[in-house]
Amino acid sequence: MSDLDAYLSGERLYGDDLSITQIASWYEDEREGYAQLVRRYGWAETEGRYSYHPVNIWHGYRHLPKEATFDRVLGLGSATGQEFLPILARIGSIDILEPSEQLKRTDLNGVPLHYHRPSVDGTMPFADNYFHLQTCFSTLHHIPNVSYVMGQLHRCLAPGGFLLIREPVHSMGDWRYPRPMLTKHERGIPLTFFRRRIAELGFTVVRESLCLTMNSFLQRTIGRWFRRTLTEYQAYVYVDVVLSRLTAFNLHYHPKNLWQRIAPQSVFYVLQKN
Repeated sequence: MSDLDAYLSGERLYGDDLSITQIASWYEDEREGYAQLVRRYGWAETEGRYSYHPVNIWHGYRHLPKEATFDRVLGLGSATGQEFLPILARIGSIDILEPSEQLKRTDLNGVPLHYHRPSVDGTMPFADNYFHLQTCFSTLHHIPNVSYVMGQLHRCLAPGGFLLIREPVHSMGDWRYPRPMLTKHERGIPLTFFRRRIAELGFTVVRESLCLTMNSFLQRTIGRWFRRTLTEYQAYVYVDVVLSRLTAFNLHYHPKNLWQRIAPQSVFYVLQKN
C-alpha cells in the first residue's frame, strides 16, 4: 500500500508524521487560513453569531456534571471564544490557544480571554494537570501532528477534568488540490485514529457520537431557504441525531461516490481524564 492509499483509506493520518520543518510550513499556511475564509464567505462569525451552539449543547455540554464549575478552561483554536457562551456562568477563567491575530477579543461578556500563540511543534505553555475543562471544536483537523497535540491536551488536563472534541471524520476531499471553502491543509481525522489515540492516552470515553450527516450538502441545498445556518436550529440537531444513527454503518473516510457520502461527517467526544 502506498502512502497516499494509506492516508485516503484512513489507515494513517496525513500530516501526523512530518518533520519540524514541514510542520512549520504547514503552520504558517494555516495561521490565518480560517480568518481569510470567514472574510471571504461572510460566515456567521463576522456577524457576531456562532453557528454550533445547539450541536455543542446536545452532544457535549449537557453531558458534563450538572452542578460542576470549571475554574480554568482552555479553548484550542477557539477564536473569539463564543463556543463557551452556553456554560459561561460556570467558568472561572478562559485561556485560548489561537494562531490568528484577526479572530480575537478582549473578553466574553465580561469574562477576560487570555490568548496564547501556539508553538510550531504543538507544545502547550501550561503546567501539568492545570485545566478543568478543554474544548477543541473543528481545530485538530487544521493541525499536522495531531497525536502530539492530543498528548499535550491530556498532560494539561487535571484528573477528573473533561475534554470536548468535535472534528470531521471524512477526508474533506483530496487535500493535494485546492478545495472551495477549505484552507490549504485541512483534512478530516479518521475515526479509527481517534479511537486508537484516545485509548493510548487513557481517557475515559463518556460519550462518542457521530453527527452532522451530509451537513455540507444539506446546507448548500435546503439550507439556502433558511435565515440562519441549519446547525443553529435545535430541531435540525434532533433530526441529525436520527440520521446519523441510521447512516453510521456507511461511514467511509474518503468517500468515492454519492452513496458513500450518505453518512455522518463528524464525531463528537466527551472525554474525561482518569
